Amino acid sequence: MVQRTLSARALRRYSRHLLIPEVGLHGQQRLAASRVLVIGAGGLGSPSLQYLAAAGVGTIGIVDDDAVDETNLQRQTIFGTEDVGVSKAIAAAARLHGLNPLIEVVPHALRFEPANARALVRDYDVVLDCTDRFPTRYCINDACFFEGKPDVYGSIFRFDGQVSVFLAGRGPCYRCLFPEPPPAELTPTCAEGGVLGAIAGIVGTWQANEALKLLLEIGDPLTGRLMLVDCLQARTREVSFGADPACRLCGQRPDIGGVEPFAELPNQDRFVEIEPEQLDEALRDATLLDVREPHEAVLGSVEGALAMPVSELEARMSELDTARRYVVACRLGVQSRWAMRRLRDAGFERLAHLNGGLLAYAAQREGFDIF
Repeated sequence: MVQRTLSARALRRYSRHLLIPEVGLHGQQRLAASRVLVIGAGGLGSPSLQYLAAAGVGTIGIVDDDAVDETNLQRQTIFGTEDVGVSKAIAAAARLHGLNPLIEVVPHALRFEPANARALVRDYDVVLDCTDRFPTRYCINDACFFEGKPDVYGSIFRFDGQVSVFLAGRGPCYRCLFPEPPPAELTPTCAEGGVLGAIAGIVGTWQANEALKLLLEIGDPLTGRLMLVDCLQARTREVSFGADPACRLCGQRPDIGGVEPFAELPNQDRFVEIEPEQLDEALRDATLLDVREPHEAVLGSVEGALAMPVSELEARMSELDTARRYVVACRLGVQSRWAMRRLRDAGFERLAHLNGGLLAYAAQREGFDIF
């Protein structure tokens, strides 16, 4: 890695790093010449980006195709109220420029996907996976493997977090740890299942720390180790795992030759879909089956809806009438897919699914709010 000469201003700014023997002037020059790509400027990306910028990483890329929403502000500390509605990549870049004008920040306001994955990863030295969806995590892992880039992985849910580092050719990859993605309804995102804001700060900061260690070539990275954080019990533990000989990507007989397209929904998951703007019309001859849990339903409801939490669906299915038409909905349209499958398996045929859930329905109706 080419080192970069530091100005007198930079030497003063990073003086506390220069006092650390493992960093010093040589290490700070390495950081100034380094390039880090952070994919996802949300709960994990917020602390990661800010600490990488403050540390003096010379070039930081930000990939995110989303816009700031007010519900993000509880944990995504890189944004302020004035950023609501603004592209996350653009708003985060502006924040980092204010935090450290000595670095370069490159916003990529686009979706990270198979078509652009390798090209984006190729331009950087280290990649941070700050996303919350399995297809994107596999895409990041595979792109990093083929481009020979370290993948610093983090994930959070409610009070728990995970951190690991996947080094292409020097340890197990993400597919070794998670060979297949679990069903979507069993792996809710933060928007679907909730998250304590502070755990995002803990895990995202740890990801930044792992990235800095890799750039400085110091310490022991979390390769072949999965760190588990339980902030409710104030405990951390570590699980060791090795390369899987049967891994489709890095195993003895790999069958993945490139970054694969995102998998389509299997045929059995294809339902009659109702768009949010069509719901009112659909309910003229149908009943809305609201499968949100009670703690979600207290935030708002639709008049005339039949409330049947997904956790009670199996036990209460006899209360439903196979001759009636139901539009099945949850908050975001994930758990309701599981409910649709169970109802269809039980013989219910007059079903439709609310695409995007009740949150999408509320968003297009003035004066109506369901979170």
